[in-house]
Amino acid sequence: MKKLLSIYEQQKEVISYLFWGVMTTIVNILIFALIHWLTDWNYLINNSIAWVISALFAYISNRIYVFHSYADSRSAVLKEMASFFIGRIASYFIEQAILIVGISGLKWHEITVKIIANVVVVIVNYFWSKWAVFKKKGPES
Repeated sequence: MKKLLSIYEQQKEVISYLFWGVMTTIVNILIFALIHWLTDWNYLINNSIAWVISALFAYISNRIYVFHSYADSRSAVLKEMASFFIGRIASYFIEQAILIVGISGLKWHEITVKIIANVVVVIVNYFWSKWAVFKKKGPES
């Protein structure tokens, strides 16, 4: 049991990121699927709407629960938020490209391609968030 607790303590951030990444992915895919099933809009529009909502969810959960951000002034929070969304916008274009190739090019099922794209995006976003956005600046650094 001590060994498991030790591993958890060493990997707490990654475990937390994976949990909140899965939650963000679920939000993203559910919104995408709902819009897909309820409208006849293009999948890229559906993805854009799902992206906006899930990116806001991801910022809040990453800031509070994963990286425990210590940005406390308005300007520091705005800088952190801008950096976060710059990375997310980059991964949004990666996701859009995967959707275009998978859905329009390969003619795969939209939800299947969306899930594959989200796996790639979660990995890219973790490294961006860890190294560029939520760098340790508080008492724990």
